Amino acid sequence: MLALTVPTASREQLVDITAEVNRALASLGAGDGLCHLWCPHTTAALAVNEGADPDVASDVLSALRRIVPPGGYRHAEGNSPAHVKSVLAGPFLLLPVRAGRLALGTWQSVFLCEFDGPRNRRVEIRFIPLEGA
Repeated sequence: MLALTVPTASREQLVDITAEVNRALASLGAGDGLCHLWCPHTTAALAVNEGADPDVASDVLSALRRIVPPGGYRHAEGNSPAHVKSVLAGPFLLLPVRAGRLALGTWQSVFLCEFDGPRNRRVEIRFIPLEGA
């Protein structure tokens, strides 16, 4: 297992971590198998989506703001929308690995989804080899 530290610069942000995950897989000696990514934070999450056009990340954040509006929550810290958004996106991903790299689609990237930044976030990376691979 390896862990990445991902610094975020804004309150809400999608940070492409694909290259860092691929570097971690290489250092783990990954071949064919699965990559388990875990984000141990209650106001951040992980997602796979288009990484080629930065407008997609902006659109995702904009849509989440409409789905989870500010205000009307009981949690006293003022970051309840971040908690709800992290539940919607989810704290982990399980992705295929081929020849030591993430087997993503042409336009896909892996994102850390920041909903309560800026902060330093942790993403744990585990490689699970496939039997007979």
